[in-house]
Amino acid sequence: MAEFLSTPLGTFLLIFVQCLGVIAFVMISLLFLVYGDRKIWAAVQMRRGPNVVGAFGLLQSVADALKYVVKEIVVPAGADKFVFFLAPVLSFVLAMIAWAVIPFNDGWVLSDINVAILYVFAISSLEVYGVIMGGWASNSKYPFLGSLRSAAQMISYEVSLGLIIVGVIISTGSMNFGDIVAAQKGDYGLFNWYWLPHLPMVVLFFVSALAETNRPPFDLPEAESELVAGYQVEYSSTPFLLFMAGEYIAIFLMCALISLLFFGGWLSPIPGLPDGVLWMVGKMAFFFFMFAMVKAIVPRYRYDQLMRIGWKVFLPLSLAWVVIVSFLAKFELFGGFWARWAMGG
Repeated sequence: MAEFLSTPLGTFLLIFVQCLGVIAFVMISLLFLVYGDRKIWAAVQMRRGPNVVGAFGLLQSVADALKYVVKEIVVPAGADKFVFFLAPVLSFVLAMIAWAVIPFNDGWVLSDINVAILYVFAISSLEVYGVIMGGWASNSKYPFLGSLRSAAQMISYEVSLGLIIVGVIISTGSMNFGDIVAAQKGDYGLFNWYWLPHLPMVVLFFVSALAETNRPPFDLPEAESELVAGYQVEYSSTPFLLFMAGEYIAIFLMCALISLLFFGGWLSPIPGLPDGVLWMVGKMAFFFFMFAMVKAIVPRYRYDQLMRIGWKVFLPLSLAWVVIVSFLAKFELFGGFWARWAMGG
């Protein structure tokens, strides 16, 4: 078997199976994420939520997906059909391929590259094109306005996200997710994780992730009361399903990034307990729960408030934090608390 895996065909099959495993995990998780999102929202509003299809309503997401697949695809008159259909496919595919560098355990990653963070940011910066293409190709002013608002919002908060991650890179001395998690390993469990030395930026990263993924209270591109569902308004059936799936996959990716960058990834929070993939998945589920709670309890911001926070608050704070961390890491102050590379992490 080992000899077969060393052949080109064996290597191809091994990589193919690994890719299928990651895709299966993400897509199955997607079904439960939508279900959990609706259940949490219902619980906050003292409603039942999905409870009819399957035990406890667990198959409601499957039923909704099948409904979208079998519905008629309606294309607006005058729409650019090629771009109209390319936009949702692009959004979905880009959201999926970003998972290629996300590790779930030590060595459990499709592509263990040294510039994994750059790869994720390159992919996430391309996702805005799917939104712009969808709004423009619909040949309608409301989708176009929604896509422009989404583009401005996503680009604005990508700047803050990038600067916050620069602080983590300075502390670690590496852009590899495995190295970042290894740098958080220590004798004090969760108190060794980066949430403590980078505490102010954890909150900024979480809020920026909400805005980057068009998640409430920053769902201005899809504001039903203002833009009639924004850039998705002319989409139906499977294309709309791809847009929605891509959005939830991007949200789950942000949960994975928060877990890896600030909360130790697959590391155990309690010294003595074994590390493992269950910790990683559990942390991702917890942060999605936080995303869902914010959606349920925080009212929507106005667009000018959203942009003001991004450019006048988050950008200066994250830039100042990069300078502060650079100083603390350069001189290895406080026992190298901000310079894990100096500690052999």
